[in-house]
Amino acid sequence: MLKPTILSIGMATVMAGAAISPALGLIAKAFPDASPTMIKLILTAPSIMIIPFSFLSSYLTSKLTKRTIIMIGLFIYLIGGIGPQFASSIELLILFRLILGAGVGLVMPLSMTLINDYFEGKERTKMMGYNSAFSNLGGILTMLLAGWLATFGWRVPFNVYFLGLIIFILVFFFLPKGELQKPRNKEQKSKLPFAIYGYALAMGGIMLAYYSIATNIAIYLEQSELGGATLAGTVVSFTTVGGMITSLLLVQIESAFKKFVIPVMLLGMGIAFFILTVTHSVPLILVSVCLVGFGQGSLFPILVLKALDRVPFHQADQTIAVTSSFTFLGQFLSPIVLDGIGVIANQTNIRFQYGTLSVSFILIVVISTVMIQRANKQTPSPY
Repeated sequence: MLKPTILSIGMATVMAGAAISPALGLIAKAFPDASPTMIKLILTAPSIMIIPFSFLSSYLTSKLTKRTIIMIGLFIYLIGGIGPQFASSIELLILFRLILGAGVGLVMPLSMTLINDYFEGKERTKMMGYNSAFSNLGGILTMLLAGWLATFGWRVPFNVYFLGLIIFILVFFFLPKGELQKPRNKEQKSKLPFAIYGYALAMGGIMLAYYSIATNIAIYLEQSELGGATLAGTVVSFTTVGGMITSLLLVQIESAFKKFVIPVMLLGMGIAFFILTVTHSVPLILVSVCLVGFGQGSLFPILVLKALDRVPFHQADQTIAVTSSFTFLGQFLSPIVLDGIGVIANQTNIRFQYGTLSVSFILIVVISTVMIQRANKQTPSPY
């Protein structure tokens, strides 16, 4: 039961933000005096708390076992997740959402470092891929469940977070107690290698581009006169489909492309954004967003594994905290940066933003490919 237990922890973290998005319209009606910004904060508030509590989680691993931290995090998660249905004001509702974010922040880094603790080699890569795939699956299932529960009123969808109780029970019975993550005396003052921040920055950039689908596709379809909200929801779901496919096939993808796996995946995303820039075909749009999800779904676990390989065992939690924080920062900055580029260029069309992303990805592919080839030439041959 160790594998399903670890994978279930990853599913809990994805449920934090968008799980109750189907109920937002009903919540807006229940609190008519609340501004549209306050309503949107119901979704984004957890992200604000995840970043600092991710670093707190990595610090606590030297004081408490990971199992204990996860159980504390899941307890906070349950309070923050279920609590909003009892809120009498929008402010109290958002407070509960902030509490939820704190719980997720404690749990999220450990959901990935547990894989690093208990698995090695291809099994570790496979588990990291499964973690990403099952997280996406959890997001889909909880949104569907929340959508059905919303038919009974705006308060009922928050019961979807009772799934956290099932995960708590799995952790209590099946996750080993583990040990404190204390460094050896010589490693006491060691800092994270500079390369970790490079991987984290890359993950933030990829998330910035990936999230442009969720934030822009509805406007993109309207500007192109192709469809409305229903089609937009279908298109966004195809990014998740692409991510699930590639996550399940991560070992095979890495074996096929070896050192060039990152440039190849980035090239796929660049081509996808180029197609979005020029096409007016709905099937091609679906293929493109699926390709974007395909790239993101493989790049994230690969970059995390490369980052973990650069640090000693006791720094794994801190490494995940840094990479996760940059990921959420990229998610937050996505509309700000891309809309800002549009304003500077005096281009309000979303196609311009996708074209900019396409050119950026292709330039990065060229640079990274040249760097890999140079590194290969500098490596002495064993023959």
